[in-house]
Amino acid sequence: MERLIASMEQTIIGQPMNVRLLITALLAGGHVLLEGAPGLGKTKLVRTLAENIEGEFKRIQFTPDMMPSDISGNVVWNARTSEFDTVRGPVFAHLVLADEINRAGPKTQAALLEAMEERQVTIHGHTYPLPDPFLVVATQNPVEYEGTYPLPEAQIDRFMFKLTLDYPSEEAETAILRGHVPLSVQSPNKPVPVSTIEEIRSKRAEAAGVIAEEAVLGYIARIVRRTRELSSVRLGASPRAGIAVLSASKAWAVLEGRTYVTPDDVKLVAVPALRHRLILSPQAELEGMSGDEAVREALASVPVPR
Repeated sequence: MERLIASMEQTIIGQPMNVRLLITALLAGGHVLLEGAPGLGKTKLVRTLAENIEGEFKRIQFTPDMMPSDISGNVVWNARTSEFDTVRGPVFAHLVLADEINRAGPKTQAALLEAMEERQVTIHGHTYPLPDPFLVVATQNPVEYEGTYPLPEAQIDRFMFKLTLDYPSEEAETAILRGHVPLSVQSPNKPVPVSTIEEIRSKRAEAAGVIAEEAVLGYIARIVRRTRELSSVRLGASPRAGIAVLSASKAWAVLEGRTYVTPDDVKLVAVPALRHRLILSPQAELEGMSGDEAVREALASVPVPR
């Protein structure tokens, strides 16, 4: 894990926390909603992870005219064999980048629901398992909503994390410019992976076995329940959100080299795991409050177990 993080940070400059949280979601078996302005490296972040774990990477550019079969796949008539052949869609990969997911219609967005939740795809009545591990990273542009279809709450809740990419610092941006190599002169050889799919599966099994004591479980439950009691929140986090916080905390503990979860792990992953699951009250929205602030308010009001 240390080699994987170090290798990614050589390419993805100025985003150390997002790099770690993306790897955390991979180990926890979750999916990620990635939000940021154009040009901040959202695609590069996911592609770099795929290259470093020797995983298959597919990028789907969502558009208003896209159909569900463009994601999951279809059957085509084979004149030579006089049979229908199944053509698997781009969702059959270890890492799938759903670029600008909110530009496709609800019917197409829903094609990802079965894949994200059940890790399988049904094509003309036949069910096919997806690769293991399987990670969907969907991107959204936070400043341009014209001609888009907002994701329904049921689909937003399928994402373990919502990560935001901000503009880099001056030092990081200078480092990006210093290391830039034009595409025309880049080496055609792929970078050497620092990890394998088998190692990722092993780490995922290790994360599942991380110990979370009763005090930590109660801490997570109180945080989730507290989000439902805030006056600024109209709809709080669900039990699925609590499971996401627990799974992410265990995976983060693995990155830290521990076999147990601490309250600090919970506090660290709570904001990216809950910020997109809360629906704020109209008054809170008028006052400019964000989901991050609501989660931090819940965290501040729940005593930390000792």
